[in-house]
Amino acid sequence: MSVIAQESAASRAASAPAPGAARTSPLFEADNISIAFGGIRAVDGVSFDVKEGEIFAIVGPNGAGKSTIFNLISRIYEPTGGRLMFAGEDITRVAPHTIAGRGIARTFQNIELFEHATVLDNLLIGRHCRSRPNIFSELLFTTGVRQEELRHRTAVEEIIDFLDLANYREQRISGLPYGVRKVVELARALCAEPKLLLLDEPASGLNTEETEEVAFWIEDIKNDLGITVIMIEHDMSLVSAVSNRVLALNNGRTLALGTPKEVQSNPAVIEAYLGSEAE
Repeated sequence: MSVIAQESAASRAASAPAPGAARTSPLFEADNISIAFGGIRAVDGVSFDVKEGEIFAIVGPNGAGKSTIFNLISRIYEPTGGRLMFAGEDITRVAPHTIAGRGIARTFQNIELFEHATVLDNLLIGRHCRSRPNIFSELLFTTGVRQEELRHRTAVEEIIDFLDLANYREQRISGLPYGVRKVVELARALCAEPKLLLLDEPASGLNTEETEEVAFWIEDIKNDLGITVIMIEHDMSLVSAVSNRVLALNNGRTLALGTPKEVQSNPAVIEAYLGSEAE
């Protein structure tokens, strides 16, 4: 078993209920979360939960509050109301820099990579939250430090193989096509060994073939790595292909919650996307 798979399995086992007992709470829960900017309520009393092993999509028109919810989960923004729960822990007020170490990783709508570093270097940065630095051991480059470095590099190489990035390993980000950069950002998030992966528009800017590859990878991330996924996406074909449930938003409020088919056929969702017949 690979390093990433082993550690993901260990993480799931640590949070699993006792034999014979069922998990009584979801992996992640947003309870009546809200945030306002200058009097405008970007997210207004939104509630949803995500079960372990689920692919959960958030959809809605531009400005609906989708990325704001990701920023609340990542603790980039401070909620003005409500509560965020992850793996049975209240994370509403925890420090933002601890989120990745707790098991939540994300990608961004606008790619956030180190342009002048190589693919390998960017992925190693993704391992930072799994490091246990000790300044004296680092200076002496002890056996323990060398072993940890090897473990990190092994984990990164597994993600490189998983996402077919071997040909780009030593290339700088600045020289890569847009589609490959999107995959590298996904790879960096996976290197953090998350229990919950937040994907902000993973198919944005990709062609049809690249979008189909993203769909396969999302399924493999869930099935092979055991990672739960929350995804923001405008491409409804991708949402329909991979999602178990969908939350539709508009103007920061919930329009519908259900299966992809149920949400796409919901009259309120149709009106939010297309406008009413009267218009």
